[in-house]
Amino acid sequence: MLPIIFVLPLIQLIILSNAATFDVKNIKFGYIDKDHSTTSRALIEKFKGSTYFNLITDFPSQTLANQAVLKGEIDVVLEVPSYFERDFLKEKNASLGLTINAIDGAAAGLENVYITQIINSFNMNLKVDVTHFSDRQHSSTQITTIPLFWYNKSLNYKTYMVPGILVLLVTMITLFLSGMNIVREKEIGTLEQINVTPIKKSQFIIGKLFPFWVIGLGILTVGLLISKIIFNVPMVGSLLLMYFYTTIYILVVLGIGLFISNFTDTQQQAMFIAWFFMVIFILMSGLFTPIESMPKWAQTITDFNPIKYFVEVMRMVMLKGSGFIDILPQLIKTLLFAIVMNGLAVWSYKKTT
Repeated sequence: MLPIIFVLPLIQLIILSNAATFDVKNIKFGYIDKDHSTTSRALIEKFKGSTYFNLITDFPSQTLANQAVLKGEIDVVLEVPSYFERDFLKEKNASLGLTINAIDGAAAGLENVYITQIINSFNMNLKVDVTHFSDRQHSSTQITTIPLFWYNKSLNYKTYMVPGILVLLVTMITLFLSGMNIVREKEIGTLEQINVTPIKKSQFIIGKLFPFWVIGLGILTVGLLISKIIFNVPMVGSLLLMYFYTTIYILVVLGIGLFISNFTDTQQQAMFIAWFFMVIFILMSGLFTPIESMPKWAQTITDFNPIKYFVEVMRMVMLKGSGFIDILPQLIKTLLFAIVMNGLAVWSYKKTT
């Protein structure tokens, strides 16, 4: 109990204090430059020099840029229209198109602020340069942005959080129930009686975990109904696809719970250890804070976090309308997690006859 009480909280404090941040950094930025002028290139250089943006690529068309936003490869797309430089110099006014992935409304608002600050700074510097070549007044000269927020036009925080909270509920209940169930058998002494019966190890494990698999799907159903009826969260994608992915994801959680139960002797121990991993998994899943803003070592750790992929899939399918091909990378990784964790759980379970 002493390591559980003192060591695990210290590890959580060290890891989470560095990884759980509300800063919005490493914004994946793309642009469409239809003007190809000196002014447009200078504006793009402003974004390249910013510490908040990671310049990904330029897109030859709006269609390709939209596809990148849909896949989650790009957070922000800046469109520089044709004749941008001409309009600015002659008409003293120019507009820029801006597409922002607004699933995370709070992050989208900050991204819009960062972009506005950069453009305002560029605008002021450009007006100073223009006055060197003209005696006319340029106080009215300005560059304006026309933002377009995708997937969450009103920047409603509930639209972002409800799918994540649903993931949290499915994960916590199935993990804790599966982790403490077999331990309970140990505490009351019935596990030894089961072990001496002819029942096979695989049959015992399936019999123990199957009810919690059904419970997990039931929680998902209730959560989806509440999300739609009470919070009016849009469900653009396929419900069948969400259920298909969840059936595989629950196997991962059940495998983790069984694995924990095999190495604990009391429900209290199982609860402590399950909660230790759960806190780290949740806060490093992108549920509350953007993964892109975490340190590189923390982003590497999140690659082994199954909750991260469930959060991504729920938001992609519910809010973006992503299809099977779009979530295939997350699905493959989750399936691998399920095979590994259940394999370790079955291997570590000792049945003596």
